[in-house]
Amino acid sequence: MIDRILAAAGHADVLWRREERTTIAFESGRLKTTGIIEETGVNLRVATGGRVGVAGTTAAAPDVTALVDRARASAELGEQLDLTFPSKSKFPNVPTFFDGAANASLDRLIAIGKGLVERLAREGCQVNVAIEREVGETAVGNSAGARGGYPSTGVAVTADVVRIASDDVLMIYDQYVGGDLPTDADLDALVRSIEMRLVPALTIVTPPDGALPVVFTPAGLAAIVLPLEQALSGKTVLQGSSPLAAKVGEQVFDTRLSISDDPLAPQGPASRPFDDECVASTATRLVEGGIVRAFVYDLETATRAKTRTTGNGHRGIFGKPGIRYTNLIVGNAPPPRPAPHAPGLGGGLIADIQDGLVVDDLIGVGQGNVTGGGFSHPVGLAYRVQGGEITGRVKDAAVAGNVYELLKHIGGFGSDGRWLGSRWSSSLRLEGVSVARR
Repeated sequence: MIDRILAAAGHADVLWRREERTTIAFESGRLKTTGIIEETGVNLRVATGGRVGVAGTTAAAPDVTALVDRARASAELGEQLDLTFPSKSKFPNVPTFFDGAANASLDRLIAIGKGLVERLAREGCQVNVAIEREVGETAVGNSAGARGGYPSTGVAVTADVVRIASDDVLMIYDQYVGGDLPTDADLDALVRSIEMRLVPALTIVTPPDGALPVVFTPAGLAAIVLPLEQALSGKTVLQGSSPLAAKVGEQVFDTRLSISDDPLAPQGPASRPFDDECVASTATRLVEGGIVRAFVYDLETATRAKTRTTGNGHRGIFGKPGIRYTNLIVGNAPPPRPAPHAPGLGGGLIADIQDGLVVDDLIGVGQGNVTGGGFSHPVGLAYRVQGGEITGRVKDAAVAGNVYELLKHIGGFGSDGRWLGSRWSSSLRLEGVSVARR
């Protein structure tokens, strides 16, 4: 199909993708829904007359002529762009398909969910479990001769425990993500992680107040990582809004901070041999030893910035390609086979904290001036640390600061590195975070 479309389209590239998604949900401990959704589609991008246009279709037997005509009509309204497609190249070998995940029966997936429900059951608590399994196939080609295809599998298992007592609502969740089904050790780690945070959360204590050391768990790191994701995007650099645009080669952060985008990471949820624009995958070191090294680009932003794409092009069936991170590694790289969650909330970073917080969830992340690095959020789930020990859960508190200032003096990385979605990180201790009672 790709060859037929390219023959009719001229200077162009095409993505074909098929996905089958199986979902299972347990609500309040009972099997609530099961479903299978399959989608197949084609995305065509043409470059004609110095302009670029796109068109997509989910038709089982696409009308090639109509698809090309719509893409060319889109190009007539597009911006000027002298786009060059990548030529044929050799792609790296990275595992993306696992038989265990692809062949697992619905009964097997339900059994995983049922087992988690039984193990997490607590008096006065509601247990919810969701399982999503994806089996897909991707093919990309262009008029410069590049061709590539690969199969893929992905599994996400999410569990949460909800406790409602009077006006206090407590929800603790965790997840497993990977290309294959979770092992028994993975499920054990998921259960332990929830239990480890549930027990101290049942005791409510007064929040601290002032500029204090705060440990952000992997789940609580979103407010810290999100500004960096935006600032390290080639699109933000091109728009002139990235605070890091002119900082390449400079020591901006603590020497212990490293960030990379690695589509070749073993067991990485977003690993793949090439991107959706047929550019061979390679790891990109964005921050190394606190020094800004690079930004992520797709073909369009790289062309406009007069630089090279980093292979971070992503596209859906409809709309033009854009930049997307693959496996974002914050701190130390994951081992080939990551160990289960390390015991201890905070990853071993609280022993010398006399008064501070462990933050596991914040409310309203993504609002405000994210790119500028400032954040101020109420805590959704946080624990007070006193004398090196967790004394209980805090409510009616907020944390604030500026990411670019706080990351100049890192208090340490924890021993609890793990995947959350396609981000690998461990707990991170930052000094002098503003903590206020509400």
